[in-house]
Amino acid sequence: MTDNLGYGKEKRREGNLDILSGKTTFRDEFRRMLESVSVNGHTLDECKEVLKQNIKLDPGFRDFYRYCKSEDIPVVIVSSGMEPIIRAVLSALVTPEEAAEIDIISNDVDVHVDGTWSIKYRHPTSGYGHDKSQAILPYRTLPRPPMLFFFGDGVSDMSAARHADVLFVKQKNDGENDLAAYCKREGIPHILFSDFGAALKTVRAIVEGSKTADAALAEGKTE
Repeated sequence: MTDNLGYGKEKRREGNLDILSGKTTFRDEFRRMLESVSVNGHTLDECKEVLKQNIKLDPGFRDFYRYCKSEDIPVVIVSSGMEPIIRAVLSALVTPEEAAEIDIISNDVDVHVDGTWSIKYRHPTSGYGHDKSQAILPYRTLPRPPMLFFFGDGVSDMSAARHADVLFVKQKNDGENDLAAYCKREGIPHILFSDFGAALKTVRAIVEGSKTADAALAEGKTE
């Protein structure tokens, strides 16, 4: 959205690298990215429509979601985006029934009287804006903690990277593999995956017991 409606890809990419290096926080940089969209005159409703028309579903996600549902594995979207936009996009990618079933933990949005809008962070005092680890850590205190799979692809997922049992990191063709770079730098075990079809094979093997989580992490990538 920032690339096409805001201040452009080059400046957005510079911001991501500044987040990765610690020069700035995700909270502050992401706010600037979204502000560049709003100040260009793009309304929230327009942004919803643009994203609905242009975002494509990750290959294999439907099969992945339906497998999880068949195994009673909850699927939760933990996002640094804004729920109204995520809901709008999701409704265009899966059936309305499936979209309604998927829980979303994200930020919100404030729409102002002049039509401009701004992100409303879930954790405004955190440098992450939305500290995704807070969606994971409560499960650790349960009497029988479940195995937690987490799928991420960028700097917005750095806050969760250390806390999943099995971390999947998207390997992107555009070379913007910031989460993979972060995990390598910090020594965080992870599994590189190209799409959810490939990830499903690994998840299925772990769930059904033909492979341990440690073995999958040691391999470091999906088949």
